[in-house]
Amino acid sequence: MTMKFAKSLALAAGVSLLAASCADDLNLKPKYGLTAEQVYADPNNYINVLAKIYAGLSISGNNGPAGMPDIGGIDEGFSQYVRVMWNLQQLPTDESICGWADPGIPELNTMDWNDNSPFVSAMYYRIYYQISLANEFIRYSSDDYIAGTDFSEADKGAIRQMNAEARYLRALSYYHALDLFGNVPFADENVRPGSEPPVQIMRPDLYEWVLGELNDIEPLLADARTADYGRADKGALWALRAKLNLNAEVYTGTAKWAETMTDCQRIIDAGYSLEPTYGFNFNADNHLSPEMIFVATFDGNRTRTYGGTTFLVHSHMGGSMVQADFGTTSGWQGNRGTFNWANTFTIPGDVRANYLYVDGQEDTITDVGAFTQGVGITKWRNLNRDSTAGVEPGTFVDIDFPMFRLADYYLMYAEAAVHSGSNVATGVGYFNMVRERAVGNSSQNVSSLTLDEILDERGRELYTEGHRRQDLIRFGKFTTGAYLWQYKGGEQFGAALDSKYNLYPLPGADLNANKNLVQNPGY
Repeated sequence: MTMKFAKSLALAAGVSLLAASCADDLNLKPKYGLTAEQVYADPNNYINVLAKIYAGLSISGNNGPAGMPDIGGIDEGFSQYVRVMWNLQQLPTDESICGWADPGIPELNTMDWNDNSPFVSAMYYRIYYQISLANEFIRYSSDDYIAGTDFSEADKGAIRQMNAEARYLRALSYYHALDLFGNVPFADENVRPGSEPPVQIMRPDLYEWVLGELNDIEPLLADARTADYGRADKGALWALRAKLNLNAEVYTGTAKWAETMTDCQRIIDAGYSLEPTYGFNFNADNHLSPEMIFVATFDGNRTRTYGGTTFLVHSHMGGSMVQADFGTTSGWQGNRGTFNWANTFTIPGDVRANYLYVDGQEDTITDVGAFTQGVGITKWRNLNRDSTAGVEPGTFVDIDFPMFRLADYYLMYAEAAVHSGSNVATGVGYFNMVRERAVGNSSQNVSSLTLDEILDERGRELYTEGHRRQDLIRFGKFTTGAYLWQYKGGEQFGAALDSKYNLYPLPGADLNANKNLVQNPGY
């Protein structure tokens, strides 16, 4: 087994799966070849199918960048998991605005989407494609199923381990459904494909289900930092559970600050450490960073897609930027940030500000389509630590996408501590560790914290990593007038808008296909 599990096995995951849609018209396009019974008759096939589920976070189909998409109804490159998730978590915020006029992009910039918006639907379909793959794998790797096989005890043990990983990946996708859509269709491995339309689960109940799944599989996963790179272990589980509990008040109305701090502390005690050079977390060889907890892996040769980190590198390049500085050959002149967000970089000596690009950029956005209006972002680079390109300079890049990394959990602990009034000194200490990495010394350390200071620090530390929408909602600043930025609510200088936009709508096509579903309020 190579170090980069999903990179090595992404193309080995061509075993066709019988994937069921969450409703009759979910717009999925499963690839039929072998039947499920044929696939799972051989214990050696299980690792390939599991690799397909992992690779579902990275690739968009079974044929490279285009040609055999997992889901239909949208350009294949647009439909890749990280890309659609990133668009929904970033474009409606102060950290990102995109100059492209492709269908679905302008309405994310201005927070004016509806139940037919292409990127909203693509994320929904991508989530349920992953869940369908995981459900089938879990069904055929259950104790009940493998008990009836003639597999060796060693094979059965390995399959049980893989079952726990598939349950983790399913929980991750249900977490994204919970966060983005709220009340959603629900089906587990006990619901046979095509048997009946899925029922709708309410957001608080789905929170409890995901929490229960994570609790159940925790003893079954490898210890933190012992699994092959790219595979889920206890560290990845604690990271997801901490995120779930960090946002529990949004999801259920009941805060879970103590539980958040407990899992953050587990991560901190597990031996992860901050990468001394901030920018190395977003380079081609970022698998070397000691703060990566769980990633979606990408490889310029093996996981070719116009989504993921290839999208993040190219879409942020343009204007007067020098392409060679990014280890690739073209800029797509799309994404940049607003100066409302960039103006929070006020910490003297903050190296994170070095990746804000202002040469030739205008600070006022009057034309969303003009890339040179807004602040450029150069954080994502297809360069190794020695400044060589990750792959021969071209389109596709080698950068892994950090779903969860350590610095986030230092800041999450601090936030939960301030909210709860418990272990605040410890939280301040963890906050200062992130700050010290940013400035190289303790000169900008703090002795106390406010929630606004924590939100600003999260914006400086985690920008363009897919956290901002969730953070702004949790802090009460996403749809309210408490914080405005350029083109929030479609106004040049920002405006408050209806709180319904704290959730995305369920796609209209799925509502028509599944009469068990009720649309989110206001849509």
